[in-house]
Amino acid sequence: MPDLAEVLRTALSLEVHDRAALAERLLASLEEVSEEAEERLWAEEAQRRVEEYRAGHAKAFRAEEVHEKAGRLFR
Repeated sequence: MPDLAEVLRTALSLEVHDRAALAERLLASLEEVSEEAEERLWAEEAQRRVEEYRAGHAKAFRAEEVHEKAGRLFR
């Protein structure tokens, strides 16, 4: 089985309409994930983000700042 880097390189070399079709199929495949798998994936993502923050690779923002910025972006 090819590794992720190889698949990504190949996918990025596709024409734009083929990349869009691929993206659509990949996104649709995520909808098929079970609730248990979805919860596990979110827990893993949360853990990854905590580790990034603790390692000093991510910056924390107050909720109010995030809300204000989102409000400006989506006006």
